[in-house]
Amino acid sequence: MQISNTLRADVLTEALPYIQKYANKIIVVKYGGNAMINGQLKNAVMGDIVLLSLIGIKVVLIHGGGPEITEVMNRMGKEAVFMDGLRVTDEETMEIALMVLAGKINKLLVNMIDSKGGRAVGLCGIDGGMIKAKQLDQKLGFAGEITKVDPGLITDLLEKGCIPVISTIGCDMEGQIYNINADTAAAKIAGALKAESLILMTDTSGILMDQDNPSSVISKITSEQLHALIEKDVITEGMIPKAECCMDALQSGVNKVFIIDGRVPHSILIETLTDEGLGTMLIP
Repeated sequence: MQISNTLRADVLTEALPYIQKYANKIIVVKYGGNAMINGQLKNAVMGDIVLLSLIGIKVVLIHGGGPEITEVMNRMGKEAVFMDGLRVTDEETMEIALMVLAGKINKLLVNMIDSKGGRAVGLCGIDGGMIKAKQLDQKLGFAGEITKVDPGLITDLLEKGCIPVISTIGCDMEGQIYNINADTAAAKIAGALKAESLILMTDTSGILMDQDNPSSVISKITSEQLHALIEKDVITEGMIPKAECCMDALQSGVNKVFIIDGRVPHSILIETLTDEGLGTMLIP
């Protein structure tokens, strides 16, 4: 499709106030779901992140990798076990998670960002004592709960114009390593950074008023209203932990949280730099 120069100018003009608004501010992006698996979507996400960085927005990328961990476990003949939506993580599973998240996925994302003109640095929560954690539940093994986030290493990299790419592995004071839910980690890191916004990429259109109707997206909601929807069972199952992460981030000082559909190409740019936006915006 041919795009006229006039249309290009209109797009840039519309984006200008948002570029000014976010200039030198921190945006934390939690990257997961189908956008991590689909090559075309992955390419679009990495391009969006580089673009935001180049126009003066400080971007922190937090990534998951559950499907890849399960895939490697299957190849090794090990069954993935889940309890209440969380991975049961024995010692061998923890080693696999560390290898896949802090190794393969993290470095591939860094390479993609660098190849598009960005300056990415791959980290995991163990680096610089960034994420301190403890055991979440004995039944879940080495699944971790965050006790403290030290954002110093992240802010140092942001000041140098780098894009931190973080896998969500943490450790306790004795050095025991834990696998941590990426949504939870993103909320905690965004809170520690006092980020302007946290963007959660999901495989849904946003928070829905009717779970069977994808067009019933709630475009804007407060923490209080969100809590009420959980109480009324409007928000159920897998969206509940995401909603709780959102409320936690807002309570920690993040100005806005966005739940967006990562299956839509350039959804980050649409949400950040356009008038209409995309998905659900949560405010304190």
